Amino acid sequence: MLTSAETTKFPPLVTPFRLREIEDAFETAKARAAEVGAGSLFYVGRFALIDLALVLEPEEPLRLARKILFAGMNALAETLANIAPPELPIEFVYPASLHFDGALIGGGRIAWPEGCGEDEVPEWLVFGAMIRAGGMRDLGIGLSPSVTTLDDEGFDAWNPEEFAASFARHFMIEADSWAEKGFRAIGPRYLERLPKMKGDVKRGIDTNGDLLVHRNSTDAPERLPLLSRINPPEWYDPVENEPRG
Repeated sequence: MLTSAETTKFPPLVTPFRLREIEDAFETAKARAAEVGAGSLFYVGRFALIDLALVLEPEEPLRLARKILFAGMNALAETLANIAPPELPIEFVYPASLHFDGALIGGGRIAWPEGCGEDEVPEWLVFGAMIRAGGMRDLGIGLSPSVTTLDDEGFDAWNPEEFAASFARHFMIEADSWAEKGFRAIGPRYLERLPKMKGDVKRGIDTNGDLLVHRNSTDAPERLPLLSRINPPEWYDPVENEPRG
């Protein structure tokens, strides 16, 4: 756990835990969620890959609480925007892939206790995120044009602790907005970061987190199910335990 001097960078109600390079923030947060409680933020102290996970204690049933994924994605994008080169887009591919200037850079994921029913309030939720950070092209390691890193995109200087603290501050803003105004304070800002679609298309998020695509005013919307896209997330390589690419 961090010393008191180091924790001053983090907002109130967030307790940071810095992990060793060989550890996994998401798996550690899941394993310890019931023990450490809400606001515990685990992050790995390495520079090639940003890896963090935040423990939450929802008050709604799982089918509703799962939408905290979108608040986490908003916070992740805002954290990235603080250090990003100007005027280049930070976008989402539904539900939780994070793209910078058209290339995959990382994403978010969510977990809950095994066996928790859709209408039960989960004891905990974990929002986790990974961003590929260390430059690879300078090392002669090939990357697909559809994949990138912070270093290869010329991001401002950053370090794991400061990134985790910045994410925590942005997430607390999202949580306060949700508490004050409900999901209507979260969803529209998430939807703004989805790539634009041709034609008169409107998009929304259903109560269970599914993406609804309305292509005209008369037909039923196209539904993109959330659950089938988060286990595992489309951006995540479970074999390498890092973003695809």
